[in-house]
Amino acid sequence: MKATHFGRTAAIAVIAAGALALTACGSDNATGTSAGTQSAASGTKVTGTLTGIGASSTGAAMDAWKAGFSAANQGATVQYSPDGSGAGRKAIVDGSAQFAGSDAYLKDEELEASKAKCGPDGAINIPVYISPIAVAFNVPGITELKLDATAVAKIFRGEITNWNDPAIAALNEGVSLPDLKVTPVNRSDDSGTTSNFTDYLAAAAPEVWTDKAAGVWPASLKGENAKGTSGVVKTVTDTPGAVTYADDSAVSGKLGTASIKVGEEFVKISAEAAAKAVEAGKPVEGRATNDVAIKLDRKTTASGAYPVVLVSYHVVCTTYETKDVADLVKAFETYVVSDEGQKTAADAAKSAPLSKALQDKAKAAIDTIKAKA
Repeated sequence: MKATHFGRTAAIAVIAAGALALTACGSDNATGTSAGTQSAASGTKVTGTLTGIGASSTGAAMDAWKAGFSAANQGATVQYSPDGSGAGRKAIVDGSAQFAGSDAYLKDEELEASKAKCGPDGAINIPVYISPIAVAFNVPGITELKLDATAVAKIFRGEITNWNDPAIAALNEGVSLPDLKVTPVNRSDDSGTTSNFTDYLAAAAPEVWTDKAAGVWPASLKGENAKGTSGVVKTVTDTPGAVTYADDSAVSGKLGTASIKVGEEFVKISAEAAAKAVEAGKPVEGRATNDVAIKLDRKTTASGAYPVVLVSYHVVCTTYETKDVADLVKAFETYVVSDEGQKTAADAAKSAPLSKALQDKAKAAIDTIKAKA
């Protein structure tokens, strides 16, 4: 994925324009199709402008979804500004977007705050995208390394400062590691990728990563930073010795990636390995039945599972002001979680399609979206 960036000011402007132009046509149920067999793209047609703000990690998938949905629904447009997961969640809570993209589900306090704009049941989290987070590095001549959680934590805390450090060498017997400074690069914005990455470190290497999982990088840690997925990838690409964490689909060119130790094996990064890790997750406790937020098991020892993974959500209101808006949101989200939508994302972004069980839960949640009486 090659993420792109647009200004938040411009996003707010198109949201206002889209809200005025929004229309929809068709039956009372604009999305009465099955996610597993038929997408909204081939069902009742809708028109209008739908606007979202959020995660940059899903940039390639979002581009593909927008194109596929609009092609099947002439007159329907989806506008999305990849300003980061935190910006997306803020936008859905304050009503300045009709959906948010977020690599982290709503916090309890955000869920409560969303009730002011999203009705008495607030907003809900719909999983739409599963992808591994790569530990990506620029070490000339090396494209693969083996790392465990402790080594990764020490690298990003600045406790491992050279690539030929004994801790890395011990995990990579036979690899000629250079005497090259390690430069960790983190996200400067409030990021769902950061939230997932620090959640993994806090769970898998708690003796080293003593900070709590959060979407904002710890201010006490030194290192370089850049905005968005594309920002950190570009910085690492331009800096020999640099290392970052980023959605795997954004990593290409001369950058290498690390296999992560899980149990007694090292698991190479892949969409399939990410999907196995998600299968080990459980529903977040205390959430409504139609909220499909997933608590991941970062300490899983399941063979072939890659635990440095993100599940990206579309955060939507349970209640919208008008039926037109509700129908358009339902149509787009039904397309996104359908077989067609998931294949489109996988082809564009190397993501792992939702399992049939997760698809069914997502579609059931989308079906509950309604308009004010």
